[in-house]
Amino acid sequence: MLGIKVGIGYDVHALVEGRPLILGGVEIPYVKGLLGHSDADVLIHAVMDSLLGALALGDIGGHFPDHDSRYRGISSLTLLEHVMELLEAKGYHVGNMDSIIMAEQPKLAPFISKMRYNLSRAMNVEEACISVKATTTERLGFVGREEGIGAQAIVSLEKVGG
Repeated sequence: MLGIKVGIGYDVHALVEGRPLILGGVEIPYVKGLLGHSDADVLIHAVMDSLLGALALGDIGGHFPDHDSRYRGISSLTLLEHVMELLEAKGYHVGNMDSIIMAEQPKLAPFISKMRYNLSRAMNVEEACISVKATTTERLGFVGREEGIGAQAIVSLEKVGG
């Protein structure tokens, strides 16, 4: 068995009125939020899919189906903690994680440090191992038209003791 594994995750949610905007476990003041069964935190969803993918454990839809009422409105940080339990049970820990949020608005720079803090705590890793970046799409595509927000994440996992 390899001592290092890598996974990639991607998620997108539509922007709608009447929902809070939660990214990286941070509520961001904005006129719209993300539509979804849980809190629709695209960043954490991408991170979870990267973790699950690295260990070939499927995706978040298989672990937290949107037809299950237990997950309605749930914090994605809570779901991430569950994914971390699966990871630890397989004998792995996070080496590092890099991610990017694609959003035309709002500007996310003021919230990045809190997102990194939240992710590092939930993933049991030093903040220095967690990277969160934000970019626009130069007004192109659904992100550029402000119809939704997307996120990608890549993670490396290391075998504990290996």
